[in-house]
Amino acid sequence: MLSRISRKVEQGERISDEDFLWLEQHAELYDLGVLADTIRKRLHPDPVVTYVVDRNINYTDICISACKFCAFYCSPDDEGGSVLTREELKQKIDETQALGGTQILLQGGLHPDKPLEFYEDMLRFIKQTGIHIHGFSPPEIHHFANVSAVTEAEVITRLIAAGLDSIPGGGAEILTDRVRNEMAPNKCSADQWLAIMEEAHHQGLRTTATMMFGHIETIEERLEHLRRLRELQDKTGGFTAFILWPFQPDNTPIAKSRNIEKTSAFTYLRMLALSRIYLDNFANVQASWVTQGPKIAQLSLFFGANDFGSTMIEENVVAAAGVRFRLSEQEIQHLVKDAGFIPKQRLMDYTLVA
Repeated sequence: MLSRISRKVEQGERISDEDFLWLEQHAELYDLGVLADTIRKRLHPDPVVTYVVDRNINYTDICISACKFCAFYCSPDDEGGSVLTREELKQKIDETQALGGTQILLQGGLHPDKPLEFYEDMLRFIKQTGIHIHGFSPPEIHHFANVSAVTEAEVITRLIAAGLDSIPGGGAEILTDRVRNEMAPNKCSADQWLAIMEEAHHQGLRTTATMMFGHIETIEERLEHLRRLRELQDKTGGFTAFILWPFQPDNTPIAKSRNIEKTSAFTYLRMLALSRIYLDNFANVQASWVTQGPKIAQLSLFFGANDFGSTMIEENVVAAAGVRFRLSEQEIQHLVKDAGFIPKQRLMDYTLVA
């Protein structure tokens, strides 16, 4: 069976769901690494590893979603919740650009009181700096539509007009409603997440796709998540990259109630390789040093990843779960070179920075 699947991979053929499940259940870590690296080298024959210099700006921590996996949010009734001022936004962007940053990752909680006009004004204000705005994941867009009583397509159109450049793949978690109903019942459904991404692609926006695994999902549900991403990519070709990260359980409600432990590096590398093998129509796969640390991120480059992700000048959500890895651009370059690759800075669409 391994030989048959290996031949498929070597010949550039798509593996089936049955192939995926067999590999997950029976393949050794080394075998998965070889298959994933084969695909990586076919898609990226030059020994280049890319990265982006950006900052994750969370414009508010006030959120009505109350996701059971989140240690970052404040409910509207909690003291201490905040919304960034224009002055705070400007300072963060100025610092990012001074460090060579080319974009900001703009995401926040689902604030109950802010209409769509608030986000349009924020985009127009930020756009004056000239920075690329990679912002507002599908749950946020779904929420904006509900609060302002407009369609999600109209929300996307208006955000683009105000300055939005691309959409991050946050809020996907696991794209099955059984998992979403237990983990994040107030968020958009799996179908809605995918429909928003499809609409964004039709309106000309490029987006990323993510998966947060290692909590209450089954391996079959992980496969369903990947299958739905692969099917949408077949239709639109709008995803630039896939980002996999394991659930960070510390300080989260679901971990306390279900006794969920952290995903091991071994399990992360297996799932990363499986994702690279299955998502044959995704050009790029990112390593998650933010959750795994620098050394496992280096190993990821031999398990299918061709991108080191972001410098994450600022990161708050994962940090709220007790994980605080930090890397400068120079440290990322050193790690990539140490692993035998050539580091190159990129933009969101994977155009290289001169």
